Amino acid sequence: MRADTLSEYRRLYLLGRVVVARYYRRPLTLAAVARASSTSPRHLQRAYAQFGDSFNEDLFARRMSVAAQLLIEQRAIPVSDVGRLVGYHHSSHFARAFRRRYGLSPALFRERALRHAPARAGGSSATHGRAGSHSRRPVVSLRRHRPDRATRLPAA
Repeated sequence: MRADTLSEYRRLYLLGRVVVARYYRRPLTLAAVARASSTSPRHLQRAYAQFGDSFNEDLFARRMSVAAQLLIEQRAIPVSDVGRLVGYHHSSHFARAFRRRYGLSPALFRERALRHAPARAGGSSATHGRAGSHSRRPVVSLRRHRPDRATRLPAA
């Protein structure tokens, strides 16, 4: 492979990763990210194949990583809302994808993570984050993104 082709694939791969990292909550497709990157879907697909996993695996891994983090750190957010926050429209689809990734349902994952969390100074792990009514508000916005904006991603 020519050096300039390899360089271009690397640029496209990194750009695709940035778009996925920034917009994983939206209904992303390879075609939408390629359009935002001013390239063809096939070129972006080749770039992913050259430097990492597929586009879909990158998106799936990002969503699952953020979901696991939210389940552990944001107990006030219901499991169904966690799925919506990371880009799944149906809680059953989110639960199935989460189980495929981690081997546990999201609710069981949260329960086990809380059970095994180290006790914090000044309180037990059972009361951590629930001292006042203000701590029950979710940190992440639950506002839904408009579906018509899914393909209009700004170029990164």
